[in-house]
Amino acid sequence: MADLPESCDVLIVGGGPAGLAAAARLKRLGVGAVHLLERESETGGIPRHCAHSPYGLREFGRLMSGPAFARRLTAATVAAGAYLHRQATVTALHPGGRVSLTTPEGVAEVTARAVLLATGVRETPRAPRLVGGTRPGGVLNTGALQGLVHLDGLKPFDRPLIVGTEPVAFSALLTCRQAGMRPVAMVEPAARITARAPFRAVPLALGVPVWLGTALVAIHGTERVEAVTLAAGGTCREVSVDGVVFTGGFRPENALLRASHLAVDPGTRGPQVDQYGRCSDPAYFAAGNLLRAVETAGWCWAEGRAVGRAIVAHLAGRLPPREAAQAVTVEGAGLAWVLPQRIAPPGGPPAALPRLQVRAAKVFDGDLLLGGRRHRLVARPERRMTFDLPGFGETAIRLQPR
Repeated sequence: MADLPESCDVLIVGGGPAGLAAAARLKRLGVGAVHLLERESETGGIPRHCAHSPYGLREFGRLMSGPAFARRLTAATVAAGAYLHRQATVTALHPGGRVSLTTPEGVAEVTARAVLLATGVRETPRAPRLVGGTRPGGVLNTGALQGLVHLDGLKPFDRPLIVGTEPVAFSALLTCRQAGMRPVAMVEPAARITARAPFRAVPLALGVPVWLGTALVAIHGTERVEAVTLAAGGTCREVSVDGVVFTGGFRPENALLRASHLAVDPGTRGPQVDQYGRCSDPAYFAAGNLLRAVETAGWCWAEGRAVGRAIVAHLAGRLPPREAAQAVTVEGAGLAWVLPQRIAPPGGPPAALPRLQVRAAKVFDGDLLLGGRRHRLVARPERRMTFDLPGFGETAIRLQPR
């Protein structure tokens, strides 16, 4: 591992699929000194914890497990000539691309011509979910579960309850079964699962019931989880379990952003960016799930490559001025967020974020009006929806119920 320099061409914060893909792309496009910082002891991000398939088909032309995918991404980045620095934790982002960090050797500062933020997401833990009861051991989120099982070879419980039905919940279910655990059930407060319908086949095949319209209201136990209280249809019941896995409720890992000078979007909770992934300070870019929660590893990989290409254009002075970008405005209610939040003037290279990404705040049936165009829209929260980017000067969005 190379020593950290005082300055470099590009500094990447985060060693998941987006950061690794961007680093490799930057080197292959001829950028000189590219340094990547990862706070954990290994690079690879979330896939490193997921021992199941499918990973790697789009990126490497073959199906892989998550750890194999993470190793392949890391090897490709090293082969391209980027420098990886593990156990390097960024502590502050300063104007103009100056970054403070700590390493096992001490504190340091690096100034880069461009900084890419790719710190990913985290799941919502128990406390913000306002679940009552006691505080026993055996309450985990998916990442902690997968780390204990796949990295440490442990079996944290036998009969847990899985809370949530986003795609990651089904990953937690597979992790449990691979380790010899049999979940009592999956619970979801809504009337339908959050993931798309084909995911419903996973618990069905494994014999695990899915209780819809059911909320977890309390956890009971002393040293370990012993039972939970579930509410459904206006009544409560107690169910015996020995663990609880909270899944999903993803939010960008934005602690650095909130303490920095960079503008944060209140909808996505990630940085405000234009179609090149460029932040409010044009020395900073962002890619991957820091932009919004949550997309797949493959999506983040492709996004990292695309933003890497935009950084090359930035280094060559070929991007239109960031200060001239127009805000994408949402008129009325109905959308939780839009991405990108700003559109830079025309005349630059192809957009790194070539589609407008939106999420609905609630179930919606109607039309989306965007830049003089009308799009039929039947939407549910947490579902991916993309549209052509609005033109410069046509950046207003409005939902019109039918």
